Amino acid sequence: MAKDVLCEVNSCKYWATENKCNASSIYVVSHRDRNQARNSEETDCKTFESKI
Repeated sequence: MAKDVLCEVNSCKYWATENKCNASSIYVVSHRDRNQARNSEETDCKTFESKI
């Protein structure tokens, strides 16, 4: 497992200084059929929760 998960979305409640993610787990999904993403644009972080 990755030691540090980086995130630049500072409007997320899990965002921390130095662009670290404080979530206890990360859930990423694919936008393509059968979950066969070919690049990062075809994925989405479902862990995101707005600070607001």
